[in-house]
Amino acid sequence: MKRENMKIETPCQVVVWDVLPAIRAALAKELVDNGVTQQEVARLFGMAPSAVSQYLTKKRGYRIEFDDEIKVSIASLAVDIQEGVVDDLSHRFCDICRQLRADDACPADQE
Repeated sequence: MKRENMKIETPCQVVVWDVLPAIRAALAKELVDNGVTQQEVARLFGMAPSAVSQYLTKKRGYRIEFDDEIKVSIASLAVDIQEGVVDDLSHRFCDICRQLRADDACPADQE
């Protein structure tokens, strides 16, 4: 194989570039649909409100369509955030990512 044709993309790269933004986008939409302001979502995610707006308008995080089981997990996380019962948001994100991978629905596992 010629070197210029070689492409190295690890499953972790796909998770970082596609899966996690898609989870953030779906969670942002769920939170905003449930009455949380974009500014509050931005604070929660540690990003600018303009980034949240891009999630909501599908300019970011739109490459993956989740199955119903994952959508339920994201909706459950949104409710838990609103009720103030989430101790570690990053851990919950990882749980959803692991759920995707366990279900063989993660694009990183299909390459």
